[in-house]
Amino acid sequence: MRLGLQLSLAGPNFAIDMDLVREAETLGFDSVWTGEAYGSDSVTPITWVLAQTARIKAGTAIMQMPGRTPAMAAMTAMTLQALSGGRFILGIGPSGPQVVEGWHGVPYGKPLTRTREYISIIRKILARESAVEFKGEYYELPYTGPGATGLGKPLRSIIKGDPSLKIYTAAISPNGVRTSAEVADGVFPFFTDPENFEVFAGPIEEGFSKARTGKSLENFEVLPLVQVTIGDDLEACRLPTKQFLALYGGG
Repeated sequence: MRLGLQLSLAGPNFAIDMDLVREAETLGFDSVWTGEAYGSDSVTPITWVLAQTARIKAGTAIMQMPGRTPAMAAMTAMTLQALSGGRFILGIGPSGPQVVEGWHGVPYGKPLTRTREYISIIRKILARESAVEFKGEYYELPYTGPGATGLGKPLRSIIKGDPSLKIYTAAISPNGVRTSAEVADGVFPFFTDPENFEVFAGPIEEGFSKARTGKSLENFEVLPLVQVTIGDDLEACRLPTKQFLALYGGG
């Protein structure tokens, strides 16, 4: 087991505790992560972290897919991967309907279909084998739908991507975990802990079988986000976790 550090950027005023990040790096932590909801984004803080560290890996947990096109996510990942010497990990997720529709103003739709299409486009961009063409339920490149000018052309990235860049996805259901195991390189299984891995073991193995690419737990990462609050007042320590669960469980 390896340890990572998730930075909290909630509240009206926030600051990144770089002393904490540097201490984690010194102690041999594997990675540091930033997330986003409807306040700060995840990319800007992780860029700040990467610029001030040397060894520790850093990633987004997660970038909200409905808030960015797949091409924009790929561009961001390629840039950070190059500038950080290969330390960036791209974590993406569909978020939840309360944020997607209430904040980004787009339909939540079918999150697993969106995830498959999103990752497929990103991998095409990173591979840079040809100009990117894609036609799915959520994304079309080049776009030819309503309002199109007809001038869009298939394009290939003008910078070289890293096809080995890791893509992790968030999941809160067995179907989400199964999809992650099939199309991604790792999963953030919400509301679990390392001692209860067996809850997701079945869906993960089913995803591996569907992928048909020799995937196994040897080359697939499972990253449970375990919320920790330190203090002497048990009820006060429970409150942040209650709020977190309420956001995802009840909107």
